[in-house]
Formats: sequence, structure tokens, C-alpha cells
Amino acid sequence: MADVMVIRAQKFINTYNSAGIPKVEENGRTSWAVMFALTRALQFELGITVLSDSFGPTTLATLQSKMPNIDGATPGAGRINKIIQSALYCKGYDGGEIDGIYNQRVKDAVRKLKLDMGVQEAFPGDGVAPKVFKALLTMDPYVLLPGGDSAVRSAQQWLNAAYIARREFFIVPCDGFFSRNVQKALMFAIQYQIGMSDNVANGFFGPGTQSGIRNNTLTVGSTGTWVRLFSAAMIFNKRAGTAFADVFTAQLSALVSDFQGFAKLPVTGKGDFQTWASLLVSTGDVTRRGTAADCITTITPARASALTAAGYQIIGRYLSNAPRSTWNKQIEQGELAAIQSSGMRVFPIYQTWGGAAAYFNAGQGQADALAAIERLRFYGFKPGTTVYFAVDFDALDYEVTENIIPHFRGIKSTMDFNAAGYKIGIYGPRNVCSRVAGEGLSTASFVCDMSTGFSGNLGYPLPEDWAFDQISTITVGTGAGSIEIDKNIASGRDAGQNSFNPPKETQVVDVLLDAQLQGALMADIKSYLESIGVPEKGLEYEGEPLTTLRSNTDAVEMIFRFDAQITQTAGRFRVPKSLVQCPLLWEYRKYTHLDTVADEGVRLYYAGLLGRGNDDSSTGLGQIFARTAIRAQNYCISQGMMPGTIMDPNNKPDVWTMWQKLQDDNFNVQTAAQVLIHGAVDQDVLLGRGNPESEYQTTLARYNGTGPDAQRYGGELIGLYRVFEKYNGLLRNRRA
Repeated sequence: MADVMVIRAQKFINTYNSAGIPKVEENGRTSWAVMFALTRALQFELGITVLSDSFGPTTLATLQSKMPNIDGATPGAGRINKIIQSALYCKGYDGGEIDGIYNQRVKDAVRKLKLDMGVQEAFPGDGVAPKVFKALLTMDPYVLLPGGDSAVRSAQQWLNAAYIARREFFIVPCDGFFSRNVQKALMFAIQYQIGMSDNVANGFFGPGTQSGIRNNTLTVGSTGTWVRLFSAAMIFNKRAGTAFADVFTAQLSALVSDFQGFAKLPVTGKGDFQTWASLLVSTGDVTRRGTAADCITTITPARASALTAAGYQIIGRYLSNAPRSTWNKQIEQGELAAIQSSGMRVFPIYQTWGGAAAYFNAGQGQADALAAIERLRFYGFKPGTTVYFAVDFDALDYEVTENIIPHFRGIKSTMDFNAAGYKIGIYGPRNVCSRVAGEGLSTASFVCDMSTGFSGNLGYPLPEDWAFDQISTITVGTGAGSIEIDKNIASGRDAGQNSFNPPKETQVVDVLLDAQLQGALMADIKSYLESIGVPEKGLEYEGEPLTTLRSNTDAVEMIFRFDAQITQTAGRFRVPKSLVQCPLLWEYRKYTHLDTVADEGVRLYYAGLLGRGNDDSSTGLGQIFARTAIRAQNYCISQGMMPGTIMDPNNKPDVWTMWQKLQDDNFNVQTAAQVLIHGAVDQDVLLGRGNPESEYQTTLARYNGTGPDAQRYGGELIGLYRVFEKYNGLLRNRRA
């Protein structure tokens, strides 16, 4: 909702005609763009010639020199007062009339602001000190926000009050949420407490900080500022029940023991170095002993012996190599046997790339799940195995929402339908792991805590479902047994696997389409379709135009969009990929307004609003009737091609259930292959690679039914089959 006073603040910003102060949208909504513009306006008023979005050392020093405390008695501060008034409104405080007058309303608002920040004693009165001004020109909140923790807010206010006089300490938000800036402020506070000067303290967990913490172990009965800092760290790590206090009580000791058990630290109940480290940085103490590891190097018998001698019990290995990568990181022939015979166990990792947000989407998630399932079965991993899908970059929170979560929804929907008991794990930063788990899309987290600078690790606690915690890269063994690993702490949530089914050669003959061939394939398909009277857009039926909803281009793009699902389905059911592609493209292209009417009729029928004749329709990508799908699926179940429950095509609840399932595109693709198989059997054809083309034509005809129309359908689609086979054959040969 637009705020009229924020609009007035935006109008004030837009009165500046300086090239360094951009115009802002007058929409009544606070944003960083507004705060940056106000920062630039302040710099302009202070006479700074190079304007920037940053309220940095130059701005701070200039303000300190010229106006160390702005209040009603500050001469020549009219326009700067307007900046203060505008910023107050953007923060939700009463800034007066944005008239440049530092009146009682402004004074009261500034006092309230400093009270909310916790700095009212450090900066008494109703004036705006430079560090308060700096905080005012941010989007940081200073009131408890919905979902925030009041104990976190108390600690935030205390940090501000206790350390704001130090040169490098700046006011942190007081909203009840732990964040990267709050974590850094806590580190500065610890360094100040150790006794570091402003020239030494830097906010990093370096040797000096570690040494100082080692000298300040806390036990029951300890009191003072060190306990304040430790209890704040416990609160920031969401250790429920922790009070922000300066006495190390027996209750706090019990909570510390609980945290130590959760993080797999020695359970002492004390505020010792390892506990401090795990509360302050994502790696914790990197020297602690790990019993799990992951690596990109083949585990030979010599390396397995070196790892077990060093105390490692579980090893993470990759299911496949990344395209175009020079690294060979996938599990090699005989490697699982070497690991197994050494007494170690294995957990599988699936990663092709995953290094930027653009990679992640629902379709890619489906493709990754299908590929992972194939590789798990190829290596013989049994049902119950957790496979960790990698998010190997510092995903910001909005990217988790827009990219990562849809990606894992795609993984879950595909795994649920195909995976026969495999579990979904995630590798990534703390925030990513926790959010995906919070959506119910994963069961275990492999946390990349070694990336201490990731924003998704800073300011976030260890995920509740963590299985492996990656903390450092080390080398184990010597000579032939030497191997570089990432050392992991194991929680016990995932014990890995130490027995395997016989390796299963999946014999997937067809491979994924090459995006570089899309243009050529598009041209050939368009040429063929136009040769049989199917133009780029529109159709005629018995001389009358039909309202079609898709073009030839749309249809080819759909084939590429679902290529991973089509390829996996073709391999799973041993059906030539070119055969599956044909009806999917054809039915997608020929979708008309009549199909939408028929589908709506089914929905109305089962809602009790239409009568007989509307209980089924051809629907979804492959335009499949529910009854046809039931018969085809029943056949595949009966032949052991897939698990499932036999359904009754004459039972309307079963028909309605199947019809709804067919709305899922992934399910529809797989059902299209089942319909082709069942139709081939009906024509005494056993599908496989190498059938006579006439048998493929018969099979495609049966997909449409029987009679002259179906025969014409088969004749039209066999030409389409030839086009697809030209490219699929090229890619098969290229792979071979």
C-alpha cells in the first residue's frame, strides 16, 4: 500500500537536479533505491563531489567534521533536515512535514528511533549523530518484526549500546532476526572484549580471536560480558530456551550440552573453544576430527586403506561427470567394491553443474531426478539410499524462492513417481538446505559450511536435518594412498550404503537432444508438416478453420522442453524415443478450442453439473483418454514393467483419478509410452529398436484408435518419425 508521506519524500528527492542523484519512482514504497538516493542527497549537501550509494568512511568523516550532531539548533541544516524527515518516514516514524524544520515531532521521532536502536544512552537527547544518520539511511528495521525473536532483539540492542563508540562498529538492525551484519557485529564485540584495538579488530575469526576465546572458557557460575556474548551466540543459533543474561547458569549449561550433542561436539556443558567456534562460524573448529568425507578422486584400495586408517567411515562420491568438464569425478568401475571391502560406506552426490541460479527450475529438477535415478540403478544403490542434489553457489534468499524450491519440487515429483524408495538430500549453504527442507522437499542436508563467506551460511544456524557438515579440505595418506578430501562431520542421520545390487546396465540407447541441432530439427519438422498440409499456425477440418492454440514452433519447443523426460521414459520402457516424440508433438500442435471444451466438460461432469457422455476426454500433452491410460498402465504393471495398482476402466472414480493424473505433464509423457506399448501388443507387435517401419506405423495408428482415421494418423506420423529418427540416430552414433 502506498504511503502518502513516503511519496512526499520521493518527491523531495526528485527536486534535486544533480546528475549524481537519480530520480526515484513516486510510488509510496520504501526501497534501497530511495535510501541510496537520500544518501547521495546527503553527500551533495555536505559538498562531497563524487556521489555514491555507499554511506562510507568519507561521508561519515565529512558529516562528523561539519555536523557532529544535527538537531533544532544546527545552523544551515534545512535541506539536511528534509533528508532526515524523509528517511524517518521511510523507516515508519513521524518526520513532520518534510519542510526542513526540526520541530517537536522530528525530535520525538529521533528519540524513539534511538530508543529502538538501543543507543539512547550513547547518543542522548534528540539530535542525529553521524552513526545514527548512517543507520537511518538503510533498510534495516529497528522494531521487532513478525516472526522475529524478542531475545534476539534484546541482544541486538545490547550490542548497539555496548559497542557503538568503537570506530568500526555500526548500528545493527533490531528486528529479532539473526543476519550476516549481526554475526559480524558479534565478532567485533568479541574482539573488543578480548582487548583488540580499533586498528586490530576486523570482524573475522582469525588466530587472535581464536586465542582470546580459548582463554575465556565459561562454566556454571561464570558472570559478566563474556556470558552476555556467549548467550547472544546461543540465541542467534536458535537454541530455544536460552536467556540473554550475564550469568552462566545450570540451565544454560544444559542447553549448551544439548547444542553440543546436536553439532556433534564433545558434550561438556561448558562455553569452551569448540562450542564458541561452532556458534560463531559455519566451519566451527576446522581441526576437529571428522569421520566422513567427500571427494572427486577415485577410491582405490590403497586410498581406501589410508582413509580407514585415518578414521574415516563414510565417503561421498559423485554419480556422474559434469558436461564439458575436464574432471573425472564419477564413481569408477570396481570403486564401490574397494570401498565396501575396506569397511567404509558410501553416500551418492548428484551434480552436473548447479553453479548459478539460472540452472535451477522445475524442468531441470525433473531432468536431474531422472538422470540421478538412472545412475543410482546403474551403480546398484538400493532403495533407501539418500542422494544429495547439489546447489553449489551462494544462492540469495529470493533465488531460493524463485529457482531452488521450484527445482526441488521438480525433483520430488519425479522421484515420487519413479524412484522406488530413493530419498532426496540436498547439498548447499545453510539457508538453502533449511528452506528446501522446510518445504518438505528433502530429508537430509549435506551442508557446504566450508564456504564461510557465503551469505547463505553467515547468520544462519546449522539445519535441523543436517547429515554431513563439510568443514575443511585436507590430504590423507601418502604415496599411492594419498588423496585430497573435504573433511565432513557426520551427524548419524545418514549412515551411507555398504551393500549394493548388481550393477545395472540401463541400455538407454537414445540420448538427450543437442540444443545446437534445434534450429535444423525445427526446420525439418516444419518442412514436413507443411508438406502434409499443417501450416505454422491454424488448421482446417473438412474445409472449416479450427481455432488452434499452438504453432509448429511451439510444438518443437515443447519437445525440447520435455526432452529429458521423453529420453528417460523411452529408455525405461524400451521404446524408441522417436516413436514417443511423434504423438506428443502431433497432439500438442493440434490442440484446439474443442479440446478445452471437452476437458471442461469432464470437470463439470464430476462436479455433478453435466450428464452422461462427459466422464472422459483425451487430455494433457499426449491427448490420452483416462480409460486408455488405465488399460495401458494395467498391461505394463502386469508385465512387470512398472510398479502400481491395477485400476478398473469401468469404475468412474478410477477414471476420474487417472484423468486428473494425466494433467501432470511428466505423468502424461510416461503414459504416452505405455499407450504405444499396449497398442503395439494389440497389433501383435513387440516394440524395440529395429522393428520394420511398417510396424512402427501400425503402432502409431493404434495410438489414435482404429479405422480409416487412425490409419491416416499412422501414415502422417511415420513421416514425422523419420525426421526425429534422423537426429536421434545422429546423436546415438555420436555417443557411440
